Amino acid sequence: MRFMFCIGILVALAGCAGGERGLRDFTTTSEGPDEFRVMPLGELVMPPDPSALPTPTPGGTNLTDPTPRADAVAVLGGNPNALVAGGIPAGDTALLSAAGRNGVDPAIRTTLATEDAAFRARQSRFGLVRGRNRYFQAYARQALDAYPELQRFRNAGVATPSAPPR
Repeated sequence: MRFMFCIGILVALAGCAGGERGLRDFTTTSEGPDEFRVMPLGELVMPPDPSALPTPTPGGTNLTDPTPRADAVAVLGGNPNALVAGGIPAGDTALLSAAGRNGVDPAIRTTLATEDAAFRARQSRFGLVRGRNRYFQAYARQALDAYPELQRFRNAGVATPSAPPR
């Protein structure tokens, strides 16, 4: 009887093994939709004439959420009425001009995504990226240790906010 009890405990513990993969795992086996991107904000209603539905416009407005950008600005404490055509607050146009004074690459996101994919491929090719959480292993050499930097700024006389203990 004791032997069967031990076997039952071992089987139960073996069922708990494996667990969830890390949140920063670069690979996915899922072909389904991302459930965190779908959030109904308004009541979904069926129109009387389904043929009169508007054509979907990616990045545009929809019937349940006509002003998503202005709603996000309002939730974060901003003034949705201060947005100009590009979604930039009117008070930030000077900042935007200064940031783009040397030119702006319109395909920067695509360029960075391509370079990052190549970097991660090189890291995994040489066996440096292993284990569950591959993100921190891949970028360990590029990480900034916050506490020595905080101390360096404090030693230089720069006013710094308090930091949580290690």
